[in-house]
Amino acid sequence: MSASVTEIEMLLGQVRGVAFDMDGVLYRGEQPLPAAAELVKELARCGLGYVMVTNNSTKTPEQYAAKLAGMGIGVPAGRIITSGIATRDWMQLRYPAGTRVYVLGMPALQEAILGDGRFVAAGRDAEVVVSGADFTLTYEKLKIATLAIRDGADWIATNADRTFPSEEGLIPGSGAIVAALAAATDRTPRVIGKPEPAMVLRAADILGLSPSEVLMIGDRLDTDVLAGKRAGARTALVLTGVSSRADLAQTEIMPDLVLDDLRVLLQVVRERRS
Repeated sequence: MSASVTEIEMLLGQVRGVAFDMDGVLYRGEQPLPAAAELVKELARCGLGYVMVTNNSTKTPEQYAAKLAGMGIGVPAGRIITSGIATRDWMQLRYPAGTRVYVLGMPALQEAILGDGRFVAAGRDAEVVVSGADFTLTYEKLKIATLAIRDGADWIATNADRTFPSEEGLIPGSGAIVAALAAATDRTPRVIGKPEPAMVLRAADILGLSPSEVLMIGDRLDTDVLAGKRAGARTALVLTGVSSRADLAQTEIMPDLVLDDLRVLLQVVRERRS
């Protein structure tokens, strides 16, 4: 059953900000999902802050801001947290300047990890391997990462999402690459993105709220909802992405709300403002 209007009203009365996942929540590929742009505008009008929190490291925050703007969703780049940015922040607290890093991922992840010059681009001689989703994945890239990891490099994965939603359907995500590297190295990575709570906690910091005052809205039980719960936030699952009603019947990860899409949430937010 989807959440009732009364249930949504009660939950919204307990929060002061929203953390949105993006893929499968606000859009699929280049296609915006119903009510997404209108909901973000209504949140701004009624004084509820919002931040975007995505495991997808294939674009920079600036690129995501431009993509969202093209869909009528205005979000400053500083309010978009990607797993690539979260990985960089985590690494900068733990590795000294000059650490040799091999990045297996899209240019946005390369920029996030190596762009400021703190870390040095490397190959098989890397001290750290960072892996993320890569739409130009080759055997050569997997080989270099495998050899570096087997030689003792630390291995960090931006996230372990096996798939993510596109206009064509579910396509391989960072977790598919993690599976290939794990098979080749007999190692498991340190995962930074959701379901670890760090990105949701960072969203609460940006909003100036405690985690319990934040509603995490996502399309995956095993990442978005679980990360929200681990952070102490309220959670909503929207059924426009990966997780389905059938998944709800087979898991112990239960969100506070289940929504068919964002339209009923938009309706309630509008009624609160009027």
